[in-house]
Amino acid sequence: MIQEKLKNLRKQKGMSQEKMAKILSTDTSNYSRKERGETRIHDEEWQKIADALDVPVEEIKEEKPSGIVHNDNSTFNDNSGNYYNQNFNIPNSIVENLQDYISLLKKEIENLKEENAALKAQK
Repeated sequence: MIQEKLKNLRKQKGMSQEKMAKILSTDTSNYSRKERGETRIHDEEWQKIADALDVPVEEIKEEKPSGIVHNDNSTFNDNSGNYYNQNFNIPNSIVENLQDYISLLKKEIENLKEENAALKAQK
């Protein structure tokens, strides 16, 4: 995960979140959200982070996720009141956890179907 890589690299370089926040001219809580992937890191910010950590931008920059979910930090594209087919800022880690949970639930459903069939056969 890019967020984990960024966090580990920052710690390896002995940089605090507070210092990184100052470099980006933001507050610590906002930087923390960026590091956790909850808010988007803009291109200019990636460059400042890369310079501070003394690494190429390409080594740390996040890739925009593909598919339905967009990680672009915009809750709604416009203010028209039409909230269908909008982009939501959902961290990839949450999407992955939900996909794992869905798989687990599907397996549980299959187990319950088998158990139900066995119980019906006993009658």
